[in-house]
Amino acid sequence: MEIETWDVVVVGGGAAGLSTALMLGRARRRVLVLDGGSPRNRFAAHMHGVLGHDGLDPAELVARGREEVARYGVEVRTAVVEHVADVADAVAVRCADGTEHHARALVVATGLTDELPDVPGLAERWGTSVLHCPYCHGWEVQDRRLGVLVTSPLGLHQAELVRQWSDRVTVFTAAVGGVEPEVERRLRSRGVEVVASSVVEVVGEGDGIAAVRTADGDVPIDAVFTAARLRPHDAFLADLGLARAEGPLGSAIEVDPTGRTSHPRVWAVGNVVTPGANVPMVVGAGAMTGGTVNMALVTEEFDAAAADVAPATFWEERYAGSDRVWSGRPNSTVVDVVAGLEPGRALDLGCGEGADAIWLAGHGWTATGLDISPTAIRRSTAAARAARVPPERIRFVATDLDAWSADERFDLVTASFLHSPVALSRTDILRRAADRVAPGGHLLIVSHAAAPPWSTHQHEHTFLTPDDEVATLDLDPGTWTTVLSETRTRAATTPDGEQTTLDDGVVLLRRR
Repeated sequence: MEIETWDVVVVGGGAAGLSTALMLGRARRRVLVLDGGSPRNRFAAHMHGVLGHDGLDPAELVARGREEVARYGVEVRTAVVEHVADVADAVAVRCADGTEHHARALVVATGLTDELPDVPGLAERWGTSVLHCPYCHGWEVQDRRLGVLVTSPLGLHQAELVRQWSDRVTVFTAAVGGVEPEVERRLRSRGVEVVASSVVEVVGEGDGIAAVRTADGDVPIDAVFTAARLRPHDAFLADLGLARAEGPLGSAIEVDPTGRTSHPRVWAVGNVVTPGANVPMVVGAGAMTGGTVNMALVTEEFDAAAADVAPATFWEERYAGSDRVWSGRPNSTVVDVVAGLEPGRALDLGCGEGADAIWLAGHGWTATGLDISPTAIRRSTAAARAARVPPERIRFVATDLDAWSADERFDLVTASFLHSPVALSRTDILRRAADRVAPGGHLLIVSHAAAPPWSTHQHEHTFLTPDDEVATLDLDPGTWTTVLSETRTRAATTPDGEQTTLDDGVVLLRRR
């Protein structure tokens, strides 16, 4: 079987799905929309509250949407998705007809089903004289005899809401076992009638309603509002184990404001996650999700490209591409830890623009800074001159840390945030650096406990806890003593200038 591969597969071709596809198509993504052909609003002949399209047939909106996305190369196919699974760097989407598609990102816009109370005459009038949303249908039945069939405590709020469109409202409460006296008094205070006897049938001619038949007789009614039980169409995602959230309308896939789920390649939008949203709401949400998915793919593409770049090229371009990369201040944790050590000879791995090495030289150490970027070394040297550090107390060397082979020993070797979005043999570098520590000297490693929240890079290495750092280095316990292995929180400033905090891992080892 041939498996097609797409940037994005959108499951669901209603307003939410097509809005998402439109944004992605305009972003030049290869997009497939799979639609089962059963939109939630197919029972309604008109939609309302949609600016510019008030009163339009929902089917017409979908038809226009399909024409629009087709202009940007989006394909729409009729298919029912049965299963989604993880595959390498993608998800596999299997349809009921046996076809399979792979996608770097999946957007679920499958909507839901309204499961009505089991009352004869109700389901066949759904969308005409049996209604769910007064904002969608209230204007058309204003001032008429309106019934509210309460199916849950939430339906009592619907009863108060329907009163805005008519002063002739009857609430049927038997399905929830009646209401408390104070609730009934509240409803009757605005002329709402309360009927406690059970509803047995909705009667009328054709699509119209003449009365709600109860166990105690007929109540004349022209239209009925009721809240159905909502069943989201998401069973095909079961094997992904997505996080779920409980809301007032039931359980749904948990998403953030952009539609991202707990799975890094899956988003969900529309009524499948927000049951109460109307057409303009899901169109807006779809546009947001489409843009977010495109940005996630853009970031992935840049990360993949950067990972293929040689470290020397990446870091030189990083430094040469801006006037300054770092703050120019020494790392506060290095300052705090080293302040208690006897000065001697120090080696700073990945020294960047030299702030840590310059601080060390200014506090009694003879410092050597190493960095792979010649631009960084030039800036470090200039900064040392500006700080009036005696040349014999400091030097900077442009070198690949994997290749530096000078036969020297140091009383302190530091590595501050030796992280890289491109390939870096970090553990090997640190082990070789440990060999350069003189007896009685120290190895100090300061690292991010996790990627900074503003980072868009998928780093090649894993962020380790301090204890994991010690275990990964696997230095001879007969030679090394662990002095510190802890996480510290410090204040930080985001690239946007906002104040935040970061957790740093701190490891200090002493050579016996």
